[in-house]
Amino acid sequence: MKKCLKSLAMAVAIAGTVTGPLAGLASAKPLTYELPEETSVFKPGPGIEAAENNCAACHSADYITTQPPHMGRPFWEAEVHKMISAYHAPIDDTDAKAIVDYLAATY
Repeated sequence: MKKCLKSLAMAVAIAGTVTGPLAGLASAKPLTYELPEETSVFKPGPGIEAAENNCAACHSADYITTQPPHMGRPFWEAEVHKMISAYHAPIDDTDAKAIVDYLAATY
């Protein structure tokens, strides 16, 4: 009987240790925050709409400006392919070509 009570006491203690910190979550208020205003924009040029509609879904225009300038078409083809294959960017072939054309001509 003593062994059974010890086991029960231990189980209650463990349950309290595990659920105690979680009990406060039920009454926790959701955190909210406001994003800052966007400060970067894509440079004007033919194909900007494809870049704004696809690229900006995952990152700002600032990401593009951190790339080496004037790298040419092969560089931007590789970058767009990387976004599609590695990061699963949902960019169709028509938009991918327009984005590469835009980036190669503009950046």
